[in-house]
Amino acid sequence: MDATLPAAVPAPAVTHRRVLAIAVPMIFAHVTTPLLGIVSATAIGQLGEARLLAAVALGAVVFDFLFWAFVFLRMSTIGLTAQALGAHDDTERRAVIARALVMALLCGGALVLLQRPISFAAFQLMGASTAVNEVAEQYFAVRIWSAPAVFVNYAVLGWLIGQARTVTGLVLQVAINLVNMALTLLLVTVLGLGVTGAATANALAELSGAVVGLIVVLKLLGGRFGVARSVVFDKAKLIRTIAINRDIMIRTAALVTGFAFFTRQGAVGGDTVLAANAILMNLVGVVAFFLDGFATAAEQLGGQAVGARNQTAFRRAVALSAIWAVAFGTGASALFYLGGPLAIDVITSAEAVRTEARQYLVFAALTPFTGVMAFLFDGVFIGATWTTAMRNCMVAAFATFIAAWWLLSGYGNTGLWIAFLVFQACRGLYQWLAYPGMVRRTFAAVPR
Repeated sequence: MDATLPAAVPAPAVTHRRVLAIAVPMIFAHVTTPLLGIVSATAIGQLGEARLLAAVALGAVVFDFLFWAFVFLRMSTIGLTAQALGAHDDTERRAVIARALVMALLCGGALVLLQRPISFAAFQLMGASTAVNEVAEQYFAVRIWSAPAVFVNYAVLGWLIGQARTVTGLVLQVAINLVNMALTLLLVTVLGLGVTGAATANALAELSGAVVGLIVVLKLLGGRFGVARSVVFDKAKLIRTIAINRDIMIRTAALVTGFAFFTRQGAVGGDTVLAANAILMNLVGVVAFFLDGFATAAEQLGGQAVGARNQTAFRRAVALSAIWAVAFGTGASALFYLGGPLAIDVITSAEAVRTEARQYLVFAALTPFTGVMAFLFDGVFIGATWTTAMRNCMVAAFATFIAAWWLLSGYGNTGLWIAFLVFQACRGLYQWLAYPGMVRRTFAAVPR
């Protein structure tokens, strides 16, 4: 084993300090992602045209659907790496990142090759105005080329998190997003390249991040992967990895479809409603990524405990992560509501959009509170690789969302926001109901 990799050791004691040591760096890493969305929205919003802001929001949703459908490259890598660490299997830790990188390049290349039919289908389905679609398609045509780099970054970040190297993950993620923000301001605000400049900034930042990320991986591996091709492409391991990725992909597709449906219904209400909802969702994203830090702690500590077959450590990881997640979720909702009006005014100068966004601020502010358990259990289920159960719970929550929207459709955008809150709450509820049975099956015949 190369000395640059940490020696595999039994799962460490799960304490509040240990949870925070993982969660806090990832909070800082994650929070820069929605801040990037706010910078992009602000740069475009200052141009004073709701059409342009709506187009960037629409394009961002399309890429959320495309890219997050492949977030299994990060999620599965976290769980599998953490479990290999807990099981003291250094060879498998190396093989996990090799498999993830191969899949990342294949998936990214496929999206680039299929960009024309994807673009046509996506913008036809979203139902926005012709003026918005024309600008959004320009954004898409540039940003799609970042797909391979985005997926490589997923794999690298997942591998680092799985080994509890969250500070390294923080540095990489923040660097990508800071470069993106700087390039967005330069290309959009200074050079006046509009939505094309925003898309170009995103693609260049992801590419630079992928290059640096691969350098970091190779450094941690002593300059080489150090694992035989036969191990990387072991049939049983590949089948398990593909099955996990399939379940996460279906789960994520259902989740992103829910967000895309939300955006589409806003688009039906007009460009002003679409732009207002986009601003609120960007603010929701800032808060949500705070919660995702504690989900990350549950992923790593829970996955390591599963690998070590340590039920006590697993249950404690879940309990402590839940305490911090609920506390942050409750406080975040309160701060969101109080600071929301000022944030809205900063993001856009369009008065009609400001008024519309303030009208629905209370619903957006409730999102962290209603969705806190969804974030927590996503982390638990990913770390334990309970992906089939997670997939089923998400599909059921999505069906509940559609049913709630149908029942409330007569209330317009208000009904849409209420249905979205139901969606978030049911995601956590259904996983909570499945949790006890999954614990019993995973740790059968293992002492508590």
